[in-house]
Amino acid sequence: MSRALRRTAAITEPRRRRGRWAVWLILAAIVVIPASSLAEPTETKPEAAATDSDYAAGKQALDRKDWAEATRRFKQAALRDPDNADLQNYLGYSYRNLGQLDAAFEHYRRALELNPRHRGAHEYAGEAYLMVGDLARAEEHLAALRRICLIPCEELGDLEREIGAYRKRSGAGR
Repeated sequence: MSRALRRTAAITEPRRRRGRWAVWLILAAIVVIPASSLAEPTETKPEAAATDSDYAAGKQALDRKDWAEATRRFKQAALRDPDNADLQNYLGYSYRNLGQLDAAFEHYRRALELNPRHRGAHEYAGEAYLMVGDLARAEEHLAALRRICLIPCEELGDLEREIGAYRKRSGAGR
Protein backbone atom coordinates (compact mmCIF):
# COMPACT_ATOMS: atom_id res chain seq x y z
CA MET A 1 0.00 0.00 0.00
CA SER A 2 1.41 3.37 -0.93
CA ARG A 3 2.26 5.89 1.72
CA ALA A 4 -0.44 8.32 0.52
CA LEU A 5 -3.06 5.57 0.64
CA ARG A 6 -2.03 4.59 4.19
CA ARG A 7 -2.23 8.23 5.28
CA THR A 8 -5.75 8.57 3.75
CA ALA A 9 -6.86 5.34 5.43
CA ALA A 10 -5.48 6.53 8.76
CA ILE A 11 -7.53 9.71 8.48
CA THR A 12 -10.82 8.26 7.21
CA GLU A 13 -11.05 5.20 9.48
CA PRO A 14 -11.62 7.22 12.71
CA ARG A 15 -14.26 9.27 10.88
CA ARG A 16 -16.04 6.09 9.84
CA ARG A 17 -15.94 4.82 13.43
CA ARG A 18 -17.41 8.11 14.72
CA GLY A 19 -20.17 7.87 12.12
CA ARG A 20 -20.97 4.31 13.20
CA TRP A 21 -21.07 5.40 16.87
CA ALA A 22 -23.48 8.20 16.01
CA VAL A 23 -25.80 5.74 14.27
CA TRP A 24 -25.65 3.36 17.25
CA LEU A 25 -26.35 6.18 19.70
CA ILE A 26 -29.40 7.29 17.72
CA LEU A 27 -30.71 3.71 17.53
CA ALA A 28 -30.14 3.24 21.25
CA ALA A 29 -32.00 6.46 22.01
CA ILE A 30 -34.95 5.31 19.93
CA VAL A 31 -35.12 2.01 21.84
CA VAL A 32 -34.61 3.57 25.28
CA ILE A 33 -37.01 6.53 24.95
CA PRO A 34 -40.49 5.44 26.05
CA ALA A 35 -43.03 5.38 23.23
CA SER A 36 -45.34 7.69 25.19
CA SER A 37 -42.79 10.49 25.02
CA LEU A 38 -42.70 10.18 21.23
CA ALA A 39 -46.45 10.72 20.91
CA GLU A 40 -47.73 14.09 19.82
CA PRO A 41 -47.92 16.30 22.92
CA THR A 42 -51.20 17.69 21.59
CA GLU A 43 -52.90 14.27 21.56
CA THR A 44 -54.16 13.86 25.06
CA LYS A 45 -56.87 11.36 24.15
CA PRO A 46 -56.41 10.31 20.52
CA GLU A 47 -59.16 7.68 20.82
CA ALA A 48 -61.84 10.27 21.72
CA ALA A 49 -62.91 11.02 18.14
CA ALA A 50 -63.44 7.31 17.51
CA THR A 51 -65.54 6.79 20.63
CA ASP A 52 -67.63 9.98 20.73
CA SER A 53 -69.95 10.83 17.84
CA ASP A 54 -70.21 14.51 18.86
CA TYR A 55 -66.42 14.83 18.93
CA ALA A 56 -66.17 13.24 15.47
CA ALA A 57 -69.00 15.43 14.13
CA GLY A 58 -67.29 18.51 15.59
CA LYS A 59 -64.09 17.68 13.73
CA GLN A 60 -66.07 17.24 10.52
CA ALA A 61 -67.74 20.61 11.10
CA LEU A 62 -64.27 22.16 11.53
CA ASP A 63 -63.27 20.75 8.15
CA ARG A 64 -66.35 22.43 6.63
CA LYS A 65 -65.60 25.64 8.58
CA ASP A 66 -69.05 25.40 10.14
CA TRP A 67 -67.95 27.03 13.38
CA ALA A 68 -71.40 27.13 15.00
CA GLU A 69 -71.96 23.40 14.44
CA ALA A 70 -68.42 22.60 15.59
CA THR A 71 -68.97 24.60 18.77
CA ARG A 72 -72.31 22.87 19.44
CA ARG A 73 -70.87 19.39 18.93
CA PHE A 74 -67.68 20.00 20.91
CA LYS A 75 -69.72 21.45 23.80
CA GLN A 76 -71.78 18.26 23.87
CA ALA A 77 -68.64 16.11 23.83
CA ALA A 78 -67.07 18.27 26.57
CA LEU A 79 -70.06 17.58 28.84
CA ARG A 80 -69.00 13.93 28.82
CA ASP A 81 -65.24 14.59 28.80
CA PRO A 82 -64.52 18.00 30.37
CA ASP A 83 -60.86 17.16 31.01
CA ASN A 84 -59.94 16.58 27.37
CA ALA A 85 -57.41 19.26 26.38
CA ASP A 86 -57.98 18.60 22.67
CA LEU A 87 -61.70 19.27 23.04
CA GLN A 88 -61.02 22.48 24.95
CA ASN A 89 -58.59 23.58 22.23
CA TYR A 90 -61.13 22.81 19.49
CA LEU A 91 -63.77 24.76 21.39
CA GLY A 92 -61.37 27.70 21.65
CA TYR A 93 -60.62 27.49 17.94
CA SER A 94 -64.33 27.32 17.05
CA TYR A 95 -65.22 30.28 19.27
CA ARG A 96 -62.29 32.28 17.89
CA ASN A 97 -63.55 31.74 14.37
CA LEU A 98 -67.01 32.83 15.49
CA GLY A 99 -65.42 36.05 16.78
CA GLN A 100 -66.21 35.19 20.42
CA LEU A 101 -62.71 35.79 21.76
CA ASP A 102 -63.56 35.79 25.48
CA ALA A 103 -64.95 32.27 25.19
CA ALA A 104 -61.98 31.27 22.99
CA PHE A 105 -59.47 32.47 25.60
CA GLU A 106 -61.36 30.62 28.32
CA HIS A 107 -61.09 27.31 26.44
CA TYR A 108 -57.44 27.80 25.45
CA ARG A 109 -56.65 28.53 29.10
CA ARG A 110 -58.44 25.34 30.14
CA ALA A 111 -56.66 23.28 27.46
CA LEU A 112 -53.29 24.55 28.70
CA GLU A 113 -54.29 23.92 32.30
CA LEU A 114 -54.97 20.29 31.35
CA ASN A 115 -51.89 19.97 29.14
CA PRO A 116 -49.30 22.78 29.41
CA ARG A 117 -47.44 21.29 26.41
CA HIS A 118 -50.47 21.42 24.10
CA ARG A 119 -48.90 22.81 20.95
CA GLY A 120 -52.18 23.57 19.19
CA ALA A 121 -53.54 25.55 22.14
CA HIS A 122 -50.34 27.59 22.36
CA GLU A 123 -50.47 28.37 18.63
CA TYR A 124 -54.16 29.26 18.57
CA ALA A 125 -54.03 31.28 21.79
CA GLY A 126 -51.08 33.22 20.37
CA GLU A 127 -53.04 33.92 17.20
CA ALA A 128 -56.06 35.03 19.24
CA TYR A 129 -53.88 37.44 21.21
CA LEU A 130 -52.73 38.95 17.93
CA MET A 131 -56.39 39.47 17.02
CA VAL A 132 -56.81 41.66 20.12
CA GLY A 133 -53.48 43.42 19.54
CA ASP A 134 -51.61 41.81 22.44
CA LEU A 135 -48.23 41.03 20.85
CA ALA A 136 -46.53 40.41 24.20
CA ARG A 137 -48.96 37.61 25.15
CA ALA A 138 -48.66 36.10 21.66
CA GLU A 139 -44.89 36.07 22.09
CA GLU A 140 -45.27 34.26 25.43
CA HIS A 141 -47.01 31.43 23.58
CA LEU A 142 -44.30 31.52 20.91
CA ALA A 143 -41.65 31.18 23.62
CA ALA A 144 -43.56 28.22 25.09
CA LEU A 145 -43.62 26.54 21.68
CA ARG A 146 -39.87 27.09 21.32
CA ARG A 147 -39.39 25.22 24.62
CA ILE A 148 -41.80 22.44 23.66
CA CYS A 149 -40.73 21.85 20.06
CA LEU A 150 -37.22 20.41 20.36
CA ILE A 151 -37.24 20.06 16.60
CA PRO A 152 -39.21 22.46 14.41
CA CYS A 153 -42.95 21.83 14.61
CA GLU A 154 -45.79 23.12 12.48
CA GLU A 155 -47.40 25.10 15.32
CA LEU A 156 -44.17 26.97 16.03
CA GLY A 157 -43.66 27.85 12.36
CA ASP A 158 -47.28 28.96 11.98
CA LEU A 159 -47.19 31.26 15.02
CA GLU A 160 -43.81 32.70 14.00
CA ARG A 161 -45.28 33.58 10.58
CA GLU A 162 -48.40 35.12 12.13
CA ILE A 163 -46.33 37.23 14.53
CA GLY A 164 -44.05 38.30 11.68
CA ALA A 165 -47.06 39.33 9.58
CA TYR A 166 -48.57 41.15 12.57
CA ARG A 167 -45.34 43.10 13.13
CA LYS A 168 -45.22 44.06 9.48
CA ARG A 169 -48.86 45.23 9.48
CA SER A 170 -48.64 47.11 12.75
CA GLY A 171 -45.11 48.43 12.40
CA ALA A 172 -44.12 46.71 15.65
CA GLY A 173 -40.61 45.64 14.76
CA ARG A 174 -37.97 43.73 16.62
